[in-house]
Amino acid sequence: MTNKTCVVLLALLCALVGFVKPTKPTLYLIGDSTVRNTNAPQAGWGSLLSSYFDTTCISVSNNAMAGRSTRTFVSEGRWDKVHAALKPGDFLIMQFGHNEGSVPDTTKAGRRGVLRGTGEETKDLVWPDGRQETVHTYGWYLRKFIREAKAKGATPLVASMIPRNEWQDGKVKRAGNDFGKWAAEVAQQEGVAFIDLNSLTANKYDKLGPDEVKKFFPGDHTHTNEAGARLNAESVVDGIRANKKIALNKFLAKK
Repeated sequence: MTNKTCVVLLALLCALVGFVKPTKPTLYLIGDSTVRNTNAPQAGWGSLLSSYFDTTCISVSNNAMAGRSTRTFVSEGRWDKVHAALKPGDFLIMQFGHNEGSVPDTTKAGRRGVLRGTGEETKDLVWPDGRQETVHTYGWYLRKFIREAKAKGATPLVASMIPRNEWQDGKVKRAGNDFGKWAAEVAQQEGVAFIDLNSLTANKYDKLGPDEVKKFFPGDHTHTNEAGARLNAESVVDGIRANKKIALNKFLAKK
């Protein structure tokens, strides 16, 4: 093969490479029914989030599932599927906390519960079928998501749970003493961005007042309708915009 032929082949190869479109990054969402809810008229904010992004440049994949906690998202293999799909350049937003509160055991009530806090404590369980399970703290599960996403070259972000329609002394109850606090602590410890979704939305609820906020909750005090889900999605975007270091900013649609 002559030098001239090599130059021509190299030029053709470069031209072909130029026509290969790079793979779009994907923003993966994991969480519970407040992120993804198909029980109309209820809706989760994750189902509306893509409208705030330039989807010609990034895809949004909502993998949240109603009724799941950090523990069951792992034990049911749902995290394994998301983890397998993650690739370098992707993003992951996690929002859990609504289903973690029960004492962890093998009963119907306790199957979703986790140990409180962010430590390394564990509780060993044996299910009626003989299956063994080691239950960890809320913070441990978040760290698992964060570290395994990083190992795949993805960028994880932690969001605190949206507030429930619960009021005290004229203000919406916050999660700043438990799951919201622990989510923030883990994000700081792991060096990832934290979106204080709980406070961002609670502040909006406070301004609207109980009567207006009640319109967002058609069935109970936890699950919003589409209007409430959109307000929560906007809070997620507000949290992203407030931190210019979050690379997701470059994928947001223009206001």
